[in-house]
Amino acid sequence: MRVVIQRAKQASVISDGVPTANIEKGLVVLLGIENSDTQEDVSWLCRKIAGLRIFNDDQGVMNLSVKDVQGDVIVVSQFTLHAATKKGNRPSYIRAAGPETAIPLYENFIAGIEREIGKKPGTGVFGAHMEVSLINDGPVTILIDSKNRE
Repeated sequence: MRVVIQRAKQASVISDGVPTANIEKGLVVLLGIENSDTQEDVSWLCRKIAGLRIFNDDQGVMNLSVKDVQGDVIVVSQFTLHAATKKGNRPSYIRAAGPETAIPLYENFIAGIEREIGKKPGTGVFGAHMEVSLINDGPVTILIDSKNRE
């Protein structure tokens, strides 16, 4: 699994023209699922994201997690995070999981984030055309791949 995490002052998602999520302070998590991903990747990433200390403390140091600041989370599925661009100019998405694999892992990821932060995350709609708006706070953007675990 590959995620792009953005610390947000405000964010929202519109899925097929319908608003589906809106938060003030928190995280926007763009989630790419590949064919080889498992529940172990889901569990590890949910714990990592919930504990990631990227919010400022009283001294202005990034020392607090989304749980610590009682922030919200939006999770958006994004298969394009697994784009391969080695050949030519048209990205290949061969490593991105198909719906039969991706949907259950996506749903487990949403449930895992809810368990970790103690509240239901906002979401887009899997496979829908989405408009994601955000005010990135910092800006702070973190990339994590569960296969590298760095």
